[in-house]
Order: sequence, then structure tokens, then C-alpha cells
Amino acid sequence: MATKNATVKKSTTAKTSTKESKTSSKTPAKKDAAKDLSDLFEDGLKDIYWAEKALAKALPKMHKNATEPKLKTAIASHLEETKEHVKRIEGCFKALKKRAQAKKCDAMDGLLEEGKSIMEETKPGAVRDAGIIAAAQKVEHYEIATYGTLAAYAKVLKEKDCLKYLLSTLDEEKNCNNLLTKIADTNLNSKAINE
Repeated sequence: MATKNATVKKSTTAKTSTKESKTSSKTPAKKDAAKDLSDLFEDGLKDIYWAEKALAKALPKMHKNATEPKLKTAIASHLEETKEHVKRIEGCFKALKKRAQAKKCDAMDGLLEEGKSIMEETKPGAVRDAGIIAAAQKVEHYEIATYGTLAAYAKVLKEKDCLKYLLSTLDEEKNCNNLLTKIADTNLNSKAINE
């Protein structure tokens, strides 16, 4: 009896594996695909370079649409930090003896488009402010994940200058995210209920 069950289980597993191989296949690498961690690190820098530059262009619109004074101050402050983040990434490229180059970041592009939609779909005031915070925190979470990953790569690659730049920016992104949470929690979200 045990042999029969083992045979049935084995044939079921074989069928499942065949189905999986037909529906999910390996993604072929592009010609310029990263070949090692150093290439992946450089690609990540290009990606976040584009992202930070795009964010620097989007933040003034968020600032203009925000009404809560603390939120406006936080956005203005983060715009200045973002400009510094761009310079730090340029410092990373310089440390790597590479030309600073941006590559479109689809994730940031999508997050900024979502932020634009949130502003269009909310009335000015506490409701829009709550939406701006939500959109901004999604951006911050993406940046936190990216800078954390790039810092880990820099550490393994022994790129000390890059690691210093990336960790400084990572700390600022975390602080910005925490500030946005505090602003939302200090009655802003409650005000949005009754508007």
C-alpha cells in the first residue's frame, strides 16, 4: 500500500512540474545585463539617480498642493535633502570613476504618477494632505529599500565612499518617513474624516 501511494504522489509531482515549466520560464537576459554585483550596483545607482531627479521635479507641486503648514515645511525641507541626495549619487559615480548617468526608474515613475492622481482625485485641504502624505510615504519606502540594498552592495564591494553617501541618505529618508507619520498622526487624518 505504501508503494502505491508513493507512486501516485510521484506521478502527481511530475505533472505539476511539467505544468510549471510550461507556464513559467526563465527570463532571458538582455545583451547589456549585469554580469556581477558591481554591474548590478552601478545599474542601481543609475536607477536611483533618475528617481531622485524626478522627485526633485515633483516635490514643488506637492508643496503647492499641501495646506497643512507642517506638511509644507516637511516637503520644502525634503526638496533640499533630495537635491543633496542627487549630489551624493554623483559622488558615488565619481568614487567609482564612472560618469554619472541616469536610467529611467519605472518604480519611481509609477509612484509619482500615483501621487499626481491622488492630488487630482482629492479636494484641497486635509483630505488632499492625507493623500499627499500617503503618496510621499510610498516614495520614501521605495527609497529606503533602494538605499538599504545599495548600501549592502557597497559594503560587500568595499566601496567605502559610496557606503558613506548611501547610509547618510538612507538615514534622511527614514527620518522623512517618520516625520510624515507624525504629521499624519497629529490630527491631520482625523480632520480628513469630517471634510
